[in-house]
Amino acid sequence: MGGGLKLRRAGPEDAAAVRELTRAAYAKWVPVIGREPKPMSADYAEAVRRHRVDMLYVDGALAGLIEIVAGPDHLLVENLAIAPGCQGRGLGRHLMAHVEALAASEGRAEVRLYTNKLFAENVAFYGRLGYRVYLEEPFKGGVIVHMSKRLRGG
Repeated sequence: MGGGLKLRRAGPEDAAAVRELTRAAYAKWVPVIGREPKPMSADYAEAVRRHRVDMLYVDGALAGLIEIVAGPDHLLVENLAIAPGCQGRGLGRHLMAHVEALAASEGRAEVRLYTNKLFAENVAFYGRLGYRVYLEEPFKGGVIVHMSKRLRGG
């Protein structure tokens, strides 16, 4: 990653941009599961009020975002979305490192996330980052894979 990266926390005025980027990022999964994935229909006006949403800009353009929900001893990645034209450039890895550093700075022992089992490339991506499956559960005719990573010192 070069010096053209900038992270900024989303505010209420960013809800439409968060929704637009998320819908674009997840559109490729509609044919895989036969419906819109959950993040495509989320209420992002509510999400930016209740959760932490950090937006990643590359050379001034919104390229990705991560939505984070605080748990008692962990952070949950509710949504990681990278603009289609920016995928495969390490931005997801950058945002996951950001949430892990944030969790560690807050004294949290773990980062958790979930994804659809049919999103095999996502499951593999998180596995390469050290996340392990701890639960699989049925959801709307499919399977949700819950993954976690213990942090050093946590």
